[in-house]
Amino acid sequence: MNKLLVSLLLAVGVTGVAHAAGDATAGQGKIAMCSACHNPDGNSMLPNFPKLAGQGEQYLLKQMKDIKAGTRPVVEMTGMLDAMSDQDLADIAAWYASQTIAGGATDPKLVERGEALFRGGKLDDGMPACIGCHSPDGSGLDQAKYPRLAGQHASYTVKQLTDFREGDRVNDGDAEIMRDIAAKLSNKDIEALASYIEGLK
Repeated sequence: MNKLLVSLLLAVGVTGVAHAAGDATAGQGKIAMCSACHNPDGNSMLPNFPKLAGQGEQYLLKQMKDIKAGTRPVVEMTGMLDAMSDQDLADIAAWYASQTIAGGATDPKLVERGEALFRGGKLDDGMPACIGCHSPDGSGLDQAKYPRLAGQHASYTVKQLTDFREGDRVNDGDAEIMRDIAAKLSNKDIEALASYIEGLK
């Protein structure tokens, strides 16, 4: 728990780091390859591809840089970002961040469990509530590079949480915040949480 609090304070405190300013208008002209899976407006129709619309600009930029560098392997994106400059990536991030996410729906049978985990965590197991980093409405905290969750495809969220839990996704930083949290979630917890997040407005 102390590791989590220190990480949060450091992430929120580091706001002066220089980065390329993204230009959404320029980004719109650079998303031809992205559109095949994520759609031009970032609202992917296929649930195994994430919705990028409305996602935090800094979070998107970090993920693209991690994918390009190979620190976040995504098989479907192998080589797709190799020819892009940091400015290209910043522009694409700005474009998708400027779009509006299309919401989803929560399975009524999973609402109670999903909401309890999202808002209250599993404190007996040392797992904090999701709202601490991702905000009560799921909009995230972009300056700290904590992603927007609300409206994301449930099946995509299930995969990411499972990958964090199993150690297949490790680009959450040296503090291992998401790996520590996901380790405390059962398959049923993950299913309920992901469904609740998809319907979160």
